[in-house]
Amino acid sequence: MTSPAANLPLAGVRVVEFTHMVMGPSCGMILADLGAEVIKVEPLHGDATRRLLGSGVGFFPTFNRNKKSVAIDMADPRGLDVVLKLVATADVFSENFKNGAMERMGLDYARLSKLNPRLVYVSHKGFLPGPYDHRTALDEVVQMMGGLAYMTGPEGRPLRAGASVNDIMGGMFGAIGTMAALRARETTGRGQEVLSSLFENNILLVAAHMMQYAVTGKPAAPMPSRISARGIYDVFAVRDGEQIFPAIVSDTQWKVFCQAFGFGDLLADPRLATNNQRVTERGWMMPALRERLATRPAAEIAATFEQAGLPYAPIKAPHELLDDPHLVATGGLAPMHLPDGREVSTPLLPLMLGGERLPVRQDPPAIGAHTGEVMAGLGYTEADVRALRDAKVVA
Repeated sequence: MTSPAANLPLAGVRVVEFTHMVMGPSCGMILADLGAEVIKVEPLHGDATRRLLGSGVGFFPTFNRNKKSVAIDMADPRGLDVVLKLVATADVFSENFKNGAMERMGLDYARLSKLNPRLVYVSHKGFLPGPYDHRTALDEVVQMMGGLAYMTGPEGRPLRAGASVNDIMGGMFGAIGTMAALRARETTGRGQEVLSSLFENNILLVAAHMMQYAVTGKPAAPMPSRISARGIYDVFAVRDGEQIFPAIVSDTQWKVFCQAFGFGDLLADPRLATNNQRVTERGWMMPALRERLATRPAAEIAATFEQAGLPYAPIKAPHELLDDPHLVATGGLAPMHLPDGREVSTPLLPLMLGGERLPVRQDPPAIGAHTGEVMAGLGYTEADVRALRDAKVVA
């Protein structure tokens, strides 16, 4: 699957990517979706992310679309020479390995910026430089130490968020920093180093909770035990064990809600006249509402909310979104082939440019699928590539 990137904003930008897992690859995916030529450099046996099982099985196909794969033995000087020639043609170099790994391979910013002064070098790390930067970080680690797990779980039971939010957002900020550095290069003529980190990203996610304490002097309570700012903003159990999330966040919505469901007595109750009063009266109001809605099917409640224009949400598992009518109707899911040939659907970036979604132009690549093509562009002949393949320097 290929389609032209000529009309996309990053067309003509070449990215050389040394990444694995989620954070670095998500940065490359964003740049690739925006039209950059992203060349993923892998070891001869491929990125280890390709072989993950369990919750990691979706990592590689999700974050490596629209990329090319070059497989090289970096321990061989001839392999390093190929990479250095490639970097000399690049606009961006992206990596997310432990501190020191790039230096040991001879691919640190100091060396590569001398080779290519216009290079934007983006590193995705656990921590920005400081007392923690020697630590090994993972998304769950920084969620625990950065307050997010505390806010997500109930009192005394910190719980990580159900997705790799720091990895993905860290990659996103890496992409934002990269685009800013490319813009600055238009003026200065030089590239620069960009750093993105898991921990600092997590701090941004909990910044409002930190500010809540700074403003009020009172620590923010974990989400399951928080005092909500909205009277009705919770999950309800309804008929047949189903669940639904209704949200009544204004006095106008309260009036519409009570009229739509025939709750005239509640609408007339002076204790529930304003949102702040409904917050105060949640102790008895919520059990009463739960009892009234418990016998109704979720679909009936949803239909009433839909007709009344009130906010609500069905409770869905991720796999159920593969046939979500809105995603299907708006092109939010795109067909894509895995390296083994199976066709799947994948979510696109959550944005539109000029009224269009950014497409899957190229399936996640097989290991070394573009080695010959990329090396030919660097001046290697077919005989050169064949010799290096025979010597197991490239694949």
